[in-house]
Amino acid sequence: MPAFTPEQNKAIVLEAFDTLFNRKDLAGAARFWSPDYIQHSAFVAAGRDGLFARVAAARPEMRYEHQLAVAEGDYVLLHGRFSNIEQPAAWVVVDICRLKDGVLVEHWDVIQDEVGEAQSAGGHPMFGTVFPS
Repeated sequence: MPAFTPEQNKAIVLEAFDTLFNRKDLAGAARFWSPDYIQHSAFVAAGRDGLFARVAAARPEMRYEHQLAVAEGDYVLLHGRFSNIEQPAAWVVVDICRLKDGVLVEHWDVIQDEVGEAQSAGGHPMFGTVFPS
């Protein structure tokens, strides 16, 4: 039996993301990320140090918000948005996190620029229920 339930893993990842991306508490976030963390993102340097350096260099106004969190076994998938990221548009992201013993050990992401209503072929927002202003 796994040490942590999927619901516990989901709560851990949500707290980890809030601690790192919203509070910018690198010391506090260290308890959530393994020192041997594997990063599969094209936008973040390898390992926990690469992730933390990216966050440390980001605008203080950068924000992460999640809309959906799904967990199965040791995997947690988040549908979220990163805003104020020094890009022309916010990013709508699916983050895939693998945990081991309650700690993030591996991460993948799928990233899209968020578009407004005029650019949406389907006529629906990419995140939430309203288009960005």
